[in-house]
Amino acid sequence: MSKIITYLGFGGKCREAMNFYKDCIGGELELQTVGESGAKGMMPEEFNDQIIHSSLTKGDIIIYATDMTRGKIINGNDMSLCVVCDTEEETRGYYEKLSVSGQVTDPLNISFWGALFGGLTDKYGKQWIFNCENVKK
Repeated sequence: MSKIITYLGFGGKCREAMNFYKDCIGGELELQTVGESGAKGMMPEEFNDQIIHSSLTKGDIIIYATDMTRGKIINGNDMSLCVVCDTEEETRGYYEKLSVSGQVTDPLNISFWGALFGGLTDKYGKQWIFNCENVKK
């Protein structure tokens, strides 16, 4: 079953913010830096301590967050709807329909972490990202 998870962007304050949310909500916090990820060689060395992906999970409450954002953080560009899909077909279907009259920001491709991943801004200006771990290789 697919689900939508809020994905927040912090532009350098992700670790601080996610620890604050953990203090408030509880749960399990996972933080991954650029330097610990497969993206290490794809970004300048000064990004190595930035959070490329984090998750805070407590039961059905899930928050994803990152320091990696497009441009300067302003209210509105700091959050995406992350659709976590079960199948490649489902991912492609949602992506194709939501991109109509919108703008593709990241074409669907196999990511460095091995998932089918892509992003878009829909015709209403809302940002969506898609992730499917169950891809045919």
